[in-house]
Order: sequence, then structure tokens, then C-alpha cells
Amino acid sequence: MSKLTVAGEVFTEVVLEVFRINGLALEAGDALTEPLGLSSARWQVLGVVDHEPAPVANVARIMGLARQSVQQTADALERDGFIEYTENPHHRRAKLITMTPRGREALRKVEARQAAWANQLATKLDAKTLRAVAEGLRQVRQCLEEAAAPTTDNRSGGTR
Repeated sequence: MSKLTVAGEVFTEVVLEVFRINGLALEAGDALTEPLGLSSARWQVLGVVDHEPAPVANVARIMGLARQSVQQTADALERDGFIEYTENPHHRRAKLITMTPRGREALRKVEARQAAWANQLATKLDAKTLRAVAEGLRQVRQCLEEAAAPTTDNRSGGTR
């Protein structure tokens, strides 16, 4: 059995803290969005398609989630009138998720609630430290993305 190096132990600590933070952030997101008929998952989908309509597969890729879970969330958003599916000029079967006026209004309200929440919590933290944490997490994410990316195996000529 492999033993963790000092760096491996620290990396493991970071991953565990990210898992804990993720759970707390989703809980807080649900509390911020619930009065508007949303959830953290719905908020994430609306946030992606706010910039431009996108197919479910693209939204899933951007969010790092399974396409099926994003499809279920988008279907619920459509049932509740926050998004609509529109024709995709680039793909006949992959409809675009497009924000409705109701969805855009709800997203703006959530963004305002999130800004007040973030500003309040940030008063307890040092901005310089937060910037360093954000940069460190970006580096960890990039490392994980590189590790997950398919690579060419020069011996067999295939991809891994």
C-alpha cells in the first residue's frame, strides 16, 4: 500500500476541505434560491445560459456534471417557466436551453441575494488571503483537469 507524501497529505486535506465547502455552499445556495422557486442546481443552469443559450451537453460540460442530471434540472426549469427549449441551428436534435423573462428575473434576484450574502461573509475574511485561496484552487482544478484529460500513448498510438 502506498503511503502519502507530505505534499500528498496536504493535497488530501485540500480535497476534503473542498468537499466540505461544496456541501455548505450548496446548502447556502439552496437557502438563497428557495424563496424564488429555485435550488443551487437550477441556479447553476440559469447562470450558464444567462450568457447565451446552450445545449444540455454544453451546460453539463461547463458545470462538470453528468448530462443526465443537467437534463433533469433543465426539464424542471422548463416545467416551471424559467427556461424554454429552442431550435439549435447547429444540431437538429440538441435543443438550446434559453432563459425566459421569468428565469432572468429570478436569476437577477438570486444574484442580488448572493451579493449581500457574500459581502456579509467576506467582512470576516481577509481579501488578500481569499485571492490566494482562489488562485490555489484554480491551480488544483487545472492539475485535476490535466490528469483527467485523455493523453496519447506513444507506444500503442492510441489514447488513454
